[in-house]
Amino acid sequence: MKTLYYDSSYTTSWDTTITDIYEYKGHYYVCLAETAFYPEGGGQPCDTGTIGSVQVLDVQRREEQVVHQVEQLDGLEINAGVHCDIDWKRRFDHMQQHTGQHLLSAICLKELNAETLSFHMGEDYATIDINCSALSGAEMMELEQRVNEYIYRNLPVHGYFINQEELARLTLVKMPKVTENIRIVEIEGVEHNACGGTHVARTGELGILKLYRAEKQKAHTRLYFKYGYRALADYQEALAKLDVFTNRFNTGRKDVVERFHKWEEEQQGLKAEIEQLRRENDRYLAEQLISEAEVAHSSVLTHIFDHKSSQDLQRIASELLMRQQRHVLLATKQDRKILLARHEESELRCGAFFKEHLASFGGKGGGNDQSAQGGFTNEEDLLGFYEYASVQLSQ
Repeated sequence: MKTLYYDSSYTTSWDTTITDIYEYKGHYYVCLAETAFYPEGGGQPCDTGTIGSVQVLDVQRREEQVVHQVEQLDGLEINAGVHCDIDWKRRFDHMQQHTGQHLLSAICLKELNAETLSFHMGEDYATIDINCSALSGAEMMELEQRVNEYIYRNLPVHGYFINQEELARLTLVKMPKVTENIRIVEIEGVEHNACGGTHVARTGELGILKLYRAEKQKAHTRLYFKYGYRALADYQEALAKLDVFTNRFNTGRKDVVERFHKWEEEQQGLKAEIEQLRRENDRYLAEQLISEAEVAHSSVLTHIFDHKSSQDLQRIASELLMRQQRHVLLATKQDRKILLARHEESELRCGAFFKEHLASFGGKGGGNDQSAQGGFTNEEDLLGFYEYASVQLSQ
């Protein structure tokens, strides 16, 4: 089996012969005489694409063989010729992120004396863990600037195999585990690195680096980053969202933060005004409910609201208990909630009352001696319990 991705990362289409086909645990696999499909490894995901007209789902290395998991085997035969295509968008993205990781790691070592401990390429972000306890915002910006300077130098990137004698003449941060077929990826004038991944030919193809955040990982730091088309897509998405705010506030991009802070202050003022009106309304409701109870000679203040939240009930109950010494039973159809509260001199145990009777009406809840709350799945059960509790508490 010949691995074409070592000859060139830019090979995306070729003709070859199928050497093996088999099924294993409900999955289908194909082996080829020559393959440009990169198998997962070294922190880099595998390539996808097509063998003939069949989709390639996964690619793995099994000892000396590259094995391609495919969607189906229809139309594929051993010893038959077949045309293959790589998903170039996915391949080039991996090339950008992987070469970019090499460059970022090299500059972290040079500028911060921080060695890279691990690399992961996700579908959204790529990350490296570096041997550095913390990284400030200013240090991140400086690091980002330095890496982009190397990108714009458009330095050549080479991939080649060497032997042990040649390896001894190179300075590598981490020595390879293999002793044969040692592949080196070199960013000219920057570093040599043992790596079997796919890479761009020049640093200019990385486009741009964007560092997003530095996250503490025990004694180390994890850097989240994007290169190239990933960074461009993120920039386009960020601008689209920013334009929503500029249009909403009818202002330019440079002034949108200041306009937002002004809007935030306005909202705080409105919130304070609403809170004042809510307190005044609670006092009015409390006085009204007390008057109605006095006219009816009721020992319990009861009321059911159409459009109140459970938080509203708590505030109104507190207002009532400050003004008189009656039990309070309030309910809301909006949230299908009910609240029971007692005055200080009462011997009623609100939580025990709910525990004894609530389940009979399909309700759930509880509380302590001073107050209890319950909820219902439908309005009919809420009203049933409300009527029952009103009668029981009045006796």
